[in-house]
Amino acid sequence: MILAIDTTSEFGSVALTDGDRVLEELPLHSPDGFGHVLYGHLEILLARHGLNVGEVQCFAAASGPGSFTGVRVGLTAVKGLAEATGKPVVAVSNLRALAWFGSAPLRATVLDARRGEVYAAVYNDRLEPVMPESVLKYEVWRQTLPPHGFELISPDFSSFHSQIDSSIPTVTAPRALAGAIGRIAWREFRGGRACDPAKIDANYVRRSDAELFWKE
Repeated sequence: MILAIDTTSEFGSVALTDGDRVLEELPLHSPDGFGHVLYGHLEILLARHGLNVGEVQCFAAASGPGSFTGVRVGLTAVKGLAEATGKPVVAVSNLRALAWFGSAPLRATVLDARRGEVYAAVYNDRLEPVMPESVLKYEVWRQTLPPHGFELISPDFSSFHSQIDSSIPTVTAPRALAGAIGRIAWREFRGGRACDPAKIDANYVRRSDAELFWKE
């Protein structure tokens, strides 16, 4: 049993998975952040399935990229729950979670990073990275991809839709990623790759404005 959380954008989600099966996924929308509402939703989700937090075998969270504060909220939550119950944790990249919804041998996943840039990566059908996660302009990233043989996956293509070649297959992924995160975490847990909560870290790809201004 895995409890999975995604709070990396205003469209978050929580999910409960049992092995490779999603028992329930709850999409959430909180433009003001999730710090004040997350635990209430987790409590309701567990109660609906007659579970307490101690019966969860592993906790999983989206590690980013995404909102600096949002990423921290989710990771802090699973760290705290895992430490309190003595259970392991799996952190899953949002870009890798998007690849779950693909079907091609190569899956190019993209998220709007604002400032005219995208977060992007390429995974194979085993959800292993083929090209590293990066943040750059879509047209620059596109030039690094093969001419064909891959599909483009994103929950929202609107910020770069005009730059997509019409010959490239596209997959619109759901905004709710917690179910996919839980299923990927189960693979990691089964393979012995879940870890101590103190060892997981955020995957910002790009440093936050606060960090950039501090460095300057």
